[in-house]
Amino acid sequence: MNNFFSRAKICGFYILPVLVLFVQATAQTRELDWWETTIFYQIYPRSFMDSDGDGVGDLKGITSKLEYLKELGIGATWLSPMFQSPMYDFGYDISDFYAVHDEYGTMEDFDNLIAKANELDIKIVLDFVPNHGSNESVWFEEALKGHEKYHDYFMWEDGVVDENGTLRPPNNWVSVFRKSAWEYSEEVGKYYLHQFVIGQPDFNFRNPDVVEEMKNVIRFWLNKGVAGFRVDAITHLFEVDKEKFGGKYPDEPVSGWSDDPDSYDYLDHIYTKDQDETYEMVYQWREVFDEFKEKDGLTRVMMAEVYGEPDITMRYFGDGEREGAQMPFNFVLISDIHESSTAAEIKYTLDKFLTFKPLDKLANWVAGNHDKSRVASRFGPELVDGINMIVLLMPGIAVTYMGEEIGMKDGFVSWEDTVDPSGCNTDDPINYWTASRDPERTPFQWSAEKNAGFSTADKTWLPVAEGYESLNVEIQRATEKSHLNVYKALAQLRTEPAFRYGRYDSVALNNDVFAFKRWFDGEAYVAVINFRDEIYNLDLTYFENVTGQLEVVVSSVQSAKESGDLVEANIVPVGAREALVLKVVQ
Repeated sequence: MNNFFSRAKICGFYILPVLVLFVQATAQTRELDWWETTIFYQIYPRSFMDSDGDGVGDLKGITSKLEYLKELGIGATWLSPMFQSPMYDFGYDISDFYAVHDEYGTMEDFDNLIAKANELDIKIVLDFVPNHGSNESVWFEEALKGHEKYHDYFMWEDGVVDENGTLRPPNNWVSVFRKSAWEYSEEVGKYYLHQFVIGQPDFNFRNPDVVEEMKNVIRFWLNKGVAGFRVDAITHLFEVDKEKFGGKYPDEPVSGWSDDPDSYDYLDHIYTKDQDETYEMVYQWREVFDEFKEKDGLTRVMMAEVYGEPDITMRYFGDGEREGAQMPFNFVLISDIHESSTAAEIKYTLDKFLTFKPLDKLANWVAGNHDKSRVASRFGPELVDGINMIVLLMPGIAVTYMGEEIGMKDGFVSWEDTVDPSGCNTDDPINYWTASRDPERTPFQWSAEKNAGFSTADKTWLPVAEGYESLNVEIQRATEKSHLNVYKALAQLRTEPAFRYGRYDSVALNNDVFAFKRWFDGEAYVAVINFRDEIYNLDLTYFENVTGQLEVVVSSVQSAKESGDLVEANIVPVGAREALVLKVVQ
């Protein structure tokens, strides 16, 4: 919608009113689908709630806490992988795509989760990990035995003998988790490709049997009642066709971004990421999703993990004729914005996705996940509410990682307690934490009880973060002005027409303060976020038709302003790191 209006403004005085009326009428009459208005809440099952006291979160634990999601205003939850796995990469190395991991429960537990979610009108979305499996899967074990069908499920290549007679990997490709992306198999006498950990052999998507197998995985879980999938590591799905290079996979060029040849950043991954065939596969999966919608009318949503430039990300939406993912993730709040970013840089970054996206597609906003440091640790606890305002009130779909609603911080995990392969593979007991993803995966903080109310175990799979005694759901529920209650207020405000259908404008008011306006059918709101410790008196009349008095609707926890307070639009006092949502008073 934003591209439409930015063009309409330059078309002249006479056409603008007509275009505005047309779009507003369209927005008012079109019934929005469930996924277009909901908030998606990511749960990392291992860390959310432990029901049986073994120190590991599970499905029964999630089921027991679904009312909490309803309390927040959440309409859908995405679960990180809960499939059978040896857990070398904590569920992203799947040994059986059709089974529940035994630490997490049984298929009956999953069915009960779906049933309870349906009662509460909460959709369940699962993590789909098609790029690779586990070296402990039946498929890989059969491949090692010489079973031709399953041998061709994976990527095998002969090694290269160097001048010293030593067998080396086929080329210089590097794993995302450091070191060679190739591992030698004595049983087969060849190397297999693993773009992630050694225990995660890549699938061969040039094999039609693999394509059909993965479509069957999708169908199996959709038949179980899930409302869609978040697709992991989607950009790695295909490698270059080696037949175009004489039957040998070529070396990737050096990127110049790192001096460490074991680092993933050392190479420019032109042969192992974002191949054209990847988009075609996404379009085929969407057709499977739509098969189910044709049967019962419920849209199944595809969320795609895409870290890339806008032109690459947008291709995952579709090609103009075929549909792709409804939500190629917009990671700019993670990848492009940091604590020292200026308001101008923040405006530019946020507007970028809205500028590039197709006119008829929705943006989405993601500020945290299980792979990235938490918002409170990246930006500081004082900006938690401001970032949540951006995620929940910008035009498009909101995605919240568990704990961001209460401002959880990264936990300290010692080298001895570190289990994430990304950290362990550094072989560095001093600087491992810079690569480890364990800090953002520490157990959810429910209360001040033992293990933050997450588990009754003497030892949890990761240690609970320090400070949970004062930073938890129970305390924030009982505190009138808390991150949790601010989040609930924002979630409720999000249901207003101005945020569901409204237009958008944004401005960097100065070097420190970013503001955006949402308006529809005579109602207008302005969100103001001060990213620094400076105090300002701001003139918000920059925004068209923002004049007179403004009413405070939501304010951040450290703000002295309360809901219902009135301020003058031309001189709005904003404190250090204060965030506000203001409504134009008619």
